[in-house]
Amino acid sequence: MNHFIALIVALSLTLGGSSLAQVNVDGAIKLDPPLGKGQMSLALDGVELQAFTYRPANWSGARMLIVMHGVLRNADVYRDHAIGMGDRFDALVVAPLFDEERFPSRAYQRGGILRGDGTPAPAAEWTYALIPKIAARMRVATGKPSLPFWIIGHSAGGQFVMRMSAFQDTGAERMIAANPGSVLLPTLDEPFGYGFGKLPAELSSDERLKQYLAAPLTLYLGTDDDRPDDNFDESADAMKQGGGRHQRGIAVYWNARTLAALRGWKFGWDLVEAPGVGHDHEKMFEHPNCERALFGAVAKGAQGKETGR
Repeated sequence: MNHFIALIVALSLTLGGSSLAQVNVDGAIKLDPPLGKGQMSLALDGVELQAFTYRPANWSGARMLIVMHGVLRNADVYRDHAIGMGDRFDALVVAPLFDEERFPSRAYQRGGILRGDGTPAPAAEWTYALIPKIAARMRVATGKPSLPFWIIGHSAGGQFVMRMSAFQDTGAERMIAANPGSVLLPTLDEPFGYGFGKLPAELSSDERLKQYLAAPLTLYLGTDDDRPDDNFDESADAMKQGGGRHQRGIAVYWNARTLAALRGWKFGWDLVEAPGVGHDHEKMFEHPNCERALFGAVAKGAQGKETGR
């Protein structure tokens, strides 16, 4: 009887179109993101997020890409523009939506480290803390408890990823910050958002800087992204970092690399450029150098065959 009920529930979920469903031998239902484009509601310890997904037809279960949208909060568009990456790199694409009402810039680009009144938030409240929960939820959904994943964010999403790398252990293989509008300098002198200043002692120390510089972080920069637009941060603190996004990314990379060398610290960052590309996430995702930004070399499919070349 239990198997019969499980089969009926599985069938109803399948017909509803929200996800594929399979019944395991013990009668338990395993949910997968649907083939092609889909949408899922993720319940994450009291926070519910919508996630836009793409599962390639021949996905082997080799990897997952978590894609962080920009300031327009258009996660569905980012998912659509990440389909090519999913196909090239044999990757399940998951693009969570962080709406502006619940996640203004303080809670999105800056991860909710500080509350609206400027007081520090406990780590459990950080928006960054939702990322490993998303990964865990998708591992359950796919039935792949060890599914490796990468995180790539562009513009505001790039800011999110970059700052997250300093504070959150995500479990990601690598984090890619593409064309961030402002950067997190490895300094205790600049206020948070631009540096580590004015944060609690446990978040603003040489040990924190050391961890930041050791993070598996890639700065992925379009060489033509030096034309300010309506969403470009022109505050005094931001303008100290450079007059354009490409300039700011180059500056923080070499600042970080130099500091790590001077202190004898591990340096886990990489710098990858997309020549001729401006502030355009679709072109950044489609550029051949996106593969190096994500994987450092040629990606391998489940059978050890090269992909993306």
